[in-house]
Parts: sequence; structure tokens; C-alpha cells
Amino acid sequence: MNIRNSLLAALIAFNVFAIGTTKSAAVETKDQITILYDAFGTNDAMTKDWGFSALVEVAGKRILFDTGNDPEIFAANVKAKGVNLSELDFVVLSHRHSDHMAGLSYVLSVNPTVKIYAPKEGFGIYGSSLPSSFYRKDEALPPEMRYYGGKPPAVMKSGSAWANANFELIDQTTEIAPGITLISLISDAPGTRELKELSLAVNTAEGVVLLVGCSHPGIERIVEAATGINPRIRLIAGGFHLVVAPDEAIAKVVTALKDRFKVDAVAPGHCTGEPTFAALKTAFGDSYLYAGLGTSNSVGTSGNTRRGEGPTLDDLATYRQLAAREDPFGILRSRGLRSGSAL
Repeated sequence: MNIRNSLLAALIAFNVFAIGTTKSAAVETKDQITILYDAFGTNDAMTKDWGFSALVEVAGKRILFDTGNDPEIFAANVKAKGVNLSELDFVVLSHRHSDHMAGLSYVLSVNPTVKIYAPKEGFGIYGSSLPSSFYRKDEALPPEMRYYGGKPPAVMKSGSAWANANFELIDQTTEIAPGITLISLISDAPGTRELKELSLAVNTAEGVVLLVGCSHPGIERIVEAATGINPRIRLIAGGFHLVVAPDEAIAKVVTALKDRFKVDAVAPGHCTGEPTFAALKTAFGDSYLYAGLGTSNSVGTSGNTRRGEGPTLDDLATYRQLAAREDPFGILRSRGLRSGSAL
């Protein structure tokens, strides 16, 4: 075997080695979702309550998704899991319902300047703004009967329940960091019509990891939007909002997730509903991940084969760095040759 072929063989061997070690690398970087707030689970050190919160550690980010229903319970659960909220990259509040945002006061007591993404709504609880042209005017009225004396500001700003918080309000689906997208949809369901909700989609080498708060706009609509980022859905975690749904509606959603969208795995919680837990467990089998209070589920897999593709190397940065070197595996040195010698 000549030197050129030896180098090629070594590069191939490194490719195989890197693929084989991807799982251990994922463990080291703690690519996982930890449930900090929910109403079911087996962790006796944590308090069950209706609401949702999860710590998402993926793509090198630490993201707090929702903050539960009660600040004291949320604080106790966070401490029980040993989570340091001062080290968050940002917070996502999926929607304005209190069982998903009430714990924010505790987060701000620990990390007052953390970036918080929330839905943008007119006169919303997170603060917002509207053009004053939104209301009809009657110039025939005397000034004392007119809003702002007949001279309103061009933009009317509404206050936030957390006046000093670092909010960034999201009005449409937005990529907020490389590979990390907030999907913004509006519910048209009775009871929550016009409610805006954000879902978190992280595009990984193995597909989209999707976090949903309550899925008020419909879990199928959210997943369909996520497939616009990547047709492969690696994992869906959170509340599917089927807690009072009849069996036929549950069966329709389960079939869509399994057969239409071909979702790899599910980790349902919160408002998904007990009958839906059972239906998803039956449909997904070993790909159903138990996500009770206090659990941590890996967002990686044991392999790295994408649909329709051969094995790919996850650690491209390391591979490119080595490949760029003239003698990455020391073959030339071992044969007493200099890197500038002819092959």
C-alpha cells in the first residue's frame, strides 16, 4: 500500500471511529430534555402540579421552555434537580396561560437579565404595542371625550406583568439562532381562538427535536410546520392538548404522527391526556419515551443514519480540521518522511 492509499485508509478509519463515538459525545454534552414541572411522575423529591416546564439542552444551548404553574413549586423542583437557572441561554414562554408562565417570577429572581421569547399579542401580558390607527375616531367630539385628547401617539405601548424583564416578542415563525426556530401559530379552536403559541424546533443531524407547550393550534399543524424545517421529526415532547379529546380524535392524531409524519419518537406530557398516553404507547412501542416529572430523555440516538443516506460524520469540525492537515494521522512521520515529500 503506497502512502496516498495509507492516508485514504486512515481517513476512512477515522470516519468510522467518529461515527461509533457519537453516542458518547452526546452524553458528554448532555443533549437531553429534563421535565421540571408536570402532574405525573415518580420522583418523590419533586412536587407534581398541573403545568409544564422543561430544560432543553441541545445544540450547545440550555433553554428553559415554560416555567410551570406555581413559583414556589417550580423553585423547589428546580432545586431538587440541581438545575442552575443562572446559566440559561434563553427562556421560551409558549403562551400566556398561567400554568406555563407563573414560575417566571422565580426565574427572574435568579437570572434577571435572561432573554425571554414570548408570543407577541396586542395588549398582551408580556407587553406589546399597537398603532393608534387600530381604533375608529370621531373628530366631532370635544377633546375631553376623545382618547389622548384627540392626539394619540403613533404607537400605543402596553405594559408587561414583568416590567424589567428582557422580552423579545415573536409575531411569526423565526429562527432565533442557527438551527433553532420558534414556530408561531394561532389557535382557531373554540375556547382558545386567536391564542398565539410558540413551539421550539431544534434542527439536529438526526431531524427536528420539537418542544410543544399545549399545542392549542393543533399538534398536527405544529408538526407540519416543523417539517418545513426538516422533513424528519426526531422527537416530539410536551403537551399535545388531547386531555379531553374523544377516542376517534386521539386515533386520528396518533395515526398522523406515526404514519403521515413518520415521527421517530414521542415523549408526551402535560395536557396530552391519559387515554392519549396509552394510544401513543401502543403505536410507538419502544419509541415512546416516558417523560414524567424529573425524567431526563436523551434527544440523540444510537446510530447516525439519516433517511435515504449513508452514515454521516457528526463532528464535521474535527474531521475538517484533521483532513486539512498534511499528515493528520502521523503516517508520514512514522515512515521518516517529511510532510513536503512526494507521495
